[in-house]
Amino acid sequence: MVADKNKNNTTENKEENKTGKITNWKEKITDLIEFLTYGIWRIDYKSLSKKTSVFYNIIKTIILTVRNTLELELGVKAASLTYRTVLAIIPFLAVLFAIARGFGFENIIQSEILDYLGMTPIGNVPQGESNLTIEIITLINNSLEYARGSGVFAGVGVVLLLYTVFTLFRDIENNFNRIWQIKKGRSMHRRAVDYFALVLFLPILIILNYGLSIMLNSFTKYIFILYPATQYLNILPYVITVLVLTLLYKLMPNTKVEFVNAFIAALLAGAAYQIVQMLYLNGQIWITKYNAIYGTFAAIPLLLLWLQLSWYIVLIGATLSFAAQNVRKFSFERETKNISRRYRDFFTLIITSVIVKRFAEGKPPLSNDEISESCEIPIRLTNDILDDLQNMQIIAAIPIPKKEPLMAYQPALDIDLITVNFLMKSIDRFGSEDFNIDTEIKFANHWNAFMESRMCFYHNNKDKLLKDL
Repeated sequence: MVADKNKNNTTENKEENKTGKITNWKEKITDLIEFLTYGIWRIDYKSLSKKTSVFYNIIKTIILTVRNTLELELGVKAASLTYRTVLAIIPFLAVLFAIARGFGFENIIQSEILDYLGMTPIGNVPQGESNLTIEIITLINNSLEYARGSGVFAGVGVVLLLYTVFTLFRDIENNFNRIWQIKKGRSMHRRAVDYFALVLFLPILIILNYGLSIMLNSFTKYIFILYPATQYLNILPYVITVLVLTLLYKLMPNTKVEFVNAFIAALLAGAAYQIVQMLYLNGQIWITKYNAIYGTFAAIPLLLLWLQLSWYIVLIGATLSFAAQNVRKFSFERETKNISRRYRDFFTLIITSVIVKRFAEGKPPLSNDEISESCEIPIRLTNDILDDLQNMQIIAAIPIPKKEPLMAYQPALDIDLITVNFLMKSIDRFGSEDFNIDTEIKFANHWNAFMESRMCFYHNNKDKLLKDL
């Protein structure tokens, strides 16, 4: 009997210990989730060591990147860019081959590009066999001949060629601006200049890339001392990819992007891109089995998949660069989303007061980042308030000399007119009031009571100028 009791007690203790361990693990997981979703965003960095701050920033950057990737539906955006790329690929290749022809690299570039896209080079196509390669090259040559002609139709052809490529660049910029939460893009004049430069610059960069590879391979054949260096030529495509992505992440958003953040994002995105490219090229061997099904278009499904994955990686890299640069500005984010009307008005008063006082003191205007840091207000909320103040025509955005497209903010009105009551009245009346509601009969009592309370709010004897706060 005693032995049985001891056995039962032992079994019960084991079950209790097991239950206790499970409960502890559940509590730890719950605490971890609560910390990652709430606690980590409220940490005061002044009380942390440098290593701990860096560690927390890395965690927050990863969280922001994953969350923004899901919230912004980057997969859908990548599909849209894939469609634009398919429309622009023939005009872009036409420009590329035209410039390559001037450098004497036309055949080399043609062969390399087709090989890169997994298509059969023209010389390897059996005689009399229809092939997608021949059709694409024919389209490109027709585009060049059409643009080379004279008259109105030739001019229209050139415009259409450039329009399809410019539309792709515009969509890339718009997607980057959404990621960076920028509501205003480049001006039409600046877009035209920048995009035209890209149309000329990117083909030249591609040609130089291939030309450099050929030149280095030629040198290594004759100079024995350089033979060990041939192994490093394999990383040249990765280096070029990182360079292009760094420039894209830094220059494409209509804001100032720090080089370090653009470069780190380019390193990671470039590595992922190279992996996808390797899978794509290896997949060309597998896709040849389906020539009987797809015929001439056997390469297209895999090409479209590769394009979409490539754009998805590029957009995630842009999200990563944004998160890395703005990670400290997402403190108190849960509170920002659920901010009360009173505190939003209070923050609006603080931001407007800072802008007005700097103008009154003759100091240079501040950018949105500087205002956010000075007022200790999260950047998202700061940007929303600045946009509202611009729409209310209380402040105006002006370009910062030598730092364009970075904008600074100054009053758009006489600062002797900007009082607390004036600001609150402007906030209260901002937006549409064009609704079919009867304020004269059916809801007259409600409207009158509401306006009486507002009049007390708008007109009081303790009004102050914002420059005096």
